Amino acid sequence: MGAHISVPMYQRAVPQRYRLVGLRCRNCGRVNFPPKGVCRYCGVGADFEECRLSGRGTVHSWTLIAGAGAPPEFAAEAACKGSYPVVLVELDEGPRIIAQMVDPPEEGPRIGMRVEAVFRRIYEEEGVIRYGFKFRPMT
Repeated sequence: MGAHISVPMYQRAVPQRYRLVGLRCRNCGRVNFPPKGVCRYCGVGADFEECRLSGRGTVHSWTLIAGAGAPPEFAAEAACKGSYPVVLVELDEGPRIIAQMVDPPEEGPRIGMRVEAVFRRIYEEEGVIRYGFKFRPMT
């Protein structure tokens, strides 16, 4: 079974998924993404200001997801493509996030590659198409 995200929970995360909105801790200054109730870095701050992330970053690590290893919600994509890359990106603002990569170079992603977030269809569940961000190489 995949990682089920209810429609109400998905809707609460729209600012993060659609606009890459993070929270800057007023105590330590670091950006939390996705937002949390307490700063994950200093553990003290619960006073935040919203900040829009650029969506630009650097590939820190990556892997290739093949059909048998794909979560159920991505089974159709894996069946269609055979496999797809997933990257761990360190955003220019500091947070590291995981997402699929689109339009990878033929040789695959590489550590240190500059990428940018793009808005894409992620999957469909409960009759709702789930959108969010993926990364593509910067040109």
